[in-house]
Amino acid sequence: MNKRQWTLLISAGLIAAILGIGLSSFKHRTTEAKDQAVELFLKEELKGPDGAIHATKEWRNKILVLNFWASWCPPCVEEMPTLAKTYSLYKDKNVLFVGIGVDSPSNIRQFLEKTPINYPITVNPIEGVNWAKNMGNPSGGLPFTVLVDEKGVIKKTKLGKISEDELKSWLDSAILPSK
Repeated sequence: MNKRQWTLLISAGLIAAILGIGLSSFKHRTTEAKDQAVELFLKEELKGPDGAIHATKEWRNKILVLNFWASWCPPCVEEMPTLAKTYSLYKDKNVLFVGIGVDSPSNIRQFLEKTPINYPITVNPIEGVNWAKNMGNPSGGLPFTVLVDEKGVIKKTKLGKISEDELKSWLDSAILPSK
């Protein structure tokens, strides 16, 4: 190859890399939540995988960690033990975790038989994606975690697997002002 061909090859590679990084960050970005997204969510009738209704009015005035997930999503499944463990540490501090399954009820039931979870799980395959989009996840990617303060204001969002340290940091900063 001559010098010109090498230059073209390197230039094409750089352009492809820049476009790939740009498109990836666009696809995996979060945006500002729509006004009233949490309020509209808390007016919904939410069902568990067993068909039981969750009374969302009881979730008001609590710090909420909303986790959008599916049983077919490896990072979702990987982070669930972390969520359950962290919920155990914070549940007595006016904190409630809610898993919003964007999966079929049968898949979620099968998953929960193998992996018991200590916080409420709801099944909302279509609505869940729309709620996530309204709360700042335009791509609908999973997992997606949202921290809502006691006043119903979204304070943090994370698209992708959340770590225990990150989640604890979120919750500590949400609890401190209310002490």
